[in-house]
Amino acid sequence: MRIEEFYNEFHIWIIKRGPGYLGGILIFLFGLWAIRFLRSRLRNRMAKRHVHSSLQPFLLSLTITSLYVLLIISVMNIIGYELTIFTTIIGAFSVAAGLALSGTFQNFAGGVLILLLKPFELGDNIVAQGQDGKVTSIQIFYTVLLTVDNKTIIIPNGKLFNEVIINVSRENKRRLDFDVRLAYAANIDAARQIITDAINSTENVLIDPAIRVGLIGLEIDSIRFTINVWVEPANYLTVKIALMERIVKDLSAAGIAFPKAG
Repeated sequence: MRIEEFYNEFHIWIIKRGPGYLGGILIFLFGLWAIRFLRSRLRNRMAKRHVHSSLQPFLLSLTITSLYVLLIISVMNIIGYELTIFTTIIGAFSVAAGLALSGTFQNFAGGVLILLLKPFELGDNIVAQGQDGKVTSIQIFYTVLLTVDNKTIIIPNGKLFNEVIINVSRENKRRLDFDVRLAYAANIDAARQIITDAINSTENVLIDPAIRVGLIGLEIDSIRFTINVWVEPANYLTVKIALMERIVKDLSAAGIAFPKAG
């Protein structure tokens, strides 16, 4: 009698729950195959799109893990398990983790956007967060700059991406601007010619675009010449030092007067 009752109950269970379990198993097997296929396609697509090497493993792991979680939840729903408590716990944990790690998530999001959108790359010189230096490392949470005086600057990516970034090396040319003040007694034409000759005799000054030298201001005690020349970003500081020194020496040698101090 007990065997017959067990058989009847098992038969009823098979009829009621069997199709759900069978469908869940089939969906699970198909999902495993689909995730493996998507992993291979995603890896190849990221390689073709030249996604940053430090970002590829993370994106791949995040995507595949999310797909596995969705697959398991879907199968459990098909089988008939109630997930209300499970989803509530996950939601509460997510909110708590989000509040605790909001700054970290902001840095992470900034790092992902920097690696994807590429406002700068390794080796670029940038000005950001009041810092000027060469990019030596781009990590998920922070970016490392090396300044000209050999200081290492570590900037969180959240702050870096949400502020203005000046990339001074992307265009391969940078304009060097500075002014020279001369006394009113100075010969303007002679001063312009001396400055132009000094520019033409300074190394690493680019011919194109053309240089520009001209009177730009009249001060109380002086006239002001502006000098615009183009250089490669790597030579910016070297050219600036050499050119300013040559201009001062050549003007002094020619007897061009500078304004008196005070």
